[in-house]
Amino acid sequence: MSFLLFEELHRKEEGRLRRFFMRRLRNHDDALDATQETFTRLIGIAPRTEIENPQAYLFQIAKTVAARNIARLRADRHVFVAAADIENIAEDSPTPDRIVTARQHLAIMVHAIERLPARCQEVFILSRLHHMANGDIAAQLGISRNMVEKHIMRALVTCRDVRVALMTAEGGAP
Repeated sequence: MSFLLFEELHRKEEGRLRRFFMRRLRNHDDALDATQETFTRLIGIAPRTEIENPQAYLFQIAKTVAARNIARLRADRHVFVAAADIENIAEDSPTPDRIVTARQHLAIMVHAIERLPARCQEVFILSRLHHMANGDIAAQLGISRNMVEKHIMRALVTCRDVRVALMTAEGGAP
């Protein structure tokens, strides 16, 4: 999916997508977060992937995001886990070579983010590391919400390109 097609889809469908989530999640902040997550997943698709009907594909992703969010909200109501269930949880410890590889990939990703323009970096860090909502970031930095979203998208495209390059270098499919 090309970045131009992504931007056009974002511009045309963001409001409709947000209303879709408001009807299902019934919370403005959750709807905004789910909208952002949907576009994040969409941009995570390999750049050369052809999508026959981008709008339908976007809303298919949105249905998945909505279902996951609804399930998470239901699960949050039942926070505790029975003692018997704790014993059945598998332990998945990474091997030393996977730890080294993950740290190397993280260093490469950090370097890519550091090469972004300062404002783009700042927005991305506030969004992803500090979990701030886009409206709060816009207010804090004195920029429009639309500009916040553009900075986030630029950073996500950079991260996706780095991930694709890393996977290709390792012989995996992007």
